[in-house]
Amino acid sequence: MLNIVIFGAPGSGKGTQSAMIVERFGVNHISTGDVLRNEIKNGTELGKVAKGYIDQGQLLPDALIIDILASVLDGLKDSKGVIFDGFPRTIPQAEALKKMLAERGQQVSAMLDLDVPEAELIDRLIKRGQDAGRADDNLETIKKRLVVYNEQTSPLKDYYKTEGLYNHINGVGALDDIFNEIAAVISKL
Repeated sequence: MLNIVIFGAPGSGKGTQSAMIVERFGVNHISTGDVLRNEIKNGTELGKVAKGYIDQGQLLPDALIIDILASVLDGLKDSKGVIFDGFPRTIPQAEALKKMLAERGQQVSAMLDLDVPEAELIDRLIKRGQDAGRADDNLETIKKRLVVYNEQTSPLKDYYKTEGLYNHINGVGALDDIFNEIAAVISKL
């Protein structure tokens, strides 16, 4: 089973590339943000607990996020694998994901790091904000999100390098060229 962790700063193209991976390789895409919104919308027990944290402006505990991901993973029937998008964000989360997958006889197959220079990310996000009307895609918020991303991600890159799972992907250029680089990595798994 393919279990891929896709990394990249906001605006790096994770969602776009994930959709292409799903189409080519037949895996499922699990975005933690989408999953949380869905659990809350459906009024599940996990969703109610998550909503309590969110309503108080707090981050969800790692254990709760892992429980939610485990629930989604267990609900997938005949899955060829999963792309984890937006998780893990910290080393404890990476270790918890590793443990959760091991309990199911699985493991992370690869970590894909979509690398895009900061100036390009800012340009992409400002354009996305203008095109999609996303209020969080303004220069001040973008810069804050990039700082948080860089602070959280650097240790994870080293973690996955130590695990022998890290793959650098050039996130700049034609979409198909970027995807071909990703597909080459996945095809070797």
